[in-house]
Amino acid sequence: MSRVKEFDVGEACEAALALFRRQGYEATSVSDLVTHLGVAKASLYATFGTKHDLYVAALKRYAEQTDARVVAELSKPGSGVAAVKRLLDGYVADILGEAGPIGCFVVNAAIELLPHDPAVARVVERSWDTLEVALTMALERAKAQDELSADSDPATIARFLLTVLQGLRVLGKGSDAADRLHAAVSQALRLIQD
Repeated sequence: MSRVKEFDVGEACEAALALFRRQGYEATSVSDLVTHLGVAKASLYATFGTKHDLYVAALKRYAEQTDARVVAELSKPGSGVAAVKRLLDGYVADILGEAGPIGCFVVNAAIELLPHDPAVARVVERSWDTLEVALTMALERAKAQDELSADSDPATIARFLLTVLQGLRVLGKGSDAADRLHAAVSQALRLIQD
């Protein structure tokens, strides 16, 4: 007869996500996880496997939640350019707001563990691919609405914006990021609208 879990697996994964996001992979010990999650070490291993397995599970969870919000935002009916602008402005607000220097878990994982961790690389690349495709679709809509020039390439613009968005997340870790972030978003929007 199997034992009933003494903790909520989803809540434990969310707690691990918060800890890994705040401290990073290397700086988070198994002891930190046991204390923060309030579970026994044996239960942690039995449920999630290794520390690395738990990290990847938490990263997947974060990416799925974040990617779903981004896709929903970019898929809203109406102006494709307005959807992209909302996304860019939302990134800046998030970076300068509560998340602050903790930043995006996907970007943090990329900075800390790529290119040497294939499991993390798969999650990061999948997340970036999702964002790029959603941006491309919004820009295709913008082109069909005559918001972009007829000779514009939505896929190339989307790749550029993906780079800008991830760059915003990295620059947001600095102490005086607001001016840089706002200037980058303004320039990106000018390039789209020209």
